[in-house]
Amino acid sequence: MFRYFTIKSANEALPSVIEKFNNLKKQKNEIMKAEQELQMSASSLDEYMTQKQKLNSEMTKFYQLIEDLEATGVSLKGIDQGLLDFPSRRFDEDVWLCWKDGETEIKFWHDMNSGFDG
Repeated sequence: MFRYFTIKSANEALPSVIEKFNNLKKQKNEIMKAEQELQMSASSLDEYMTQKQKLNSEMTKFYQLIEDLEATGVSLKGIDQGLLDFPSRRFDEDVWLCWKDGETEIKFWHDMNSGFDG
């Protein structure tokens, strides 16, 4: 769902967005664990296929969580970097309100063509 956020509406949405982001990070860890289990399951074809199906299921959950997060209107920029952007307007210009994992409120913004470093 596309919408513009104000600083106020972004900060109001932030607790829910952070919860969704944290769920996504946990799911990424589940995928990594399932990948390791798959690599170690070479003892039988049956065990391999069972682990492969588990990995597929974890991947499906992961993508569902991304959809759930982005359905709030935010844009996921990087899980490992912990970056999310909220679309906003500054005067007549489209901009991103930035959030980095660990922050408790939106404090920064950048234009559409700049990233976090901008």
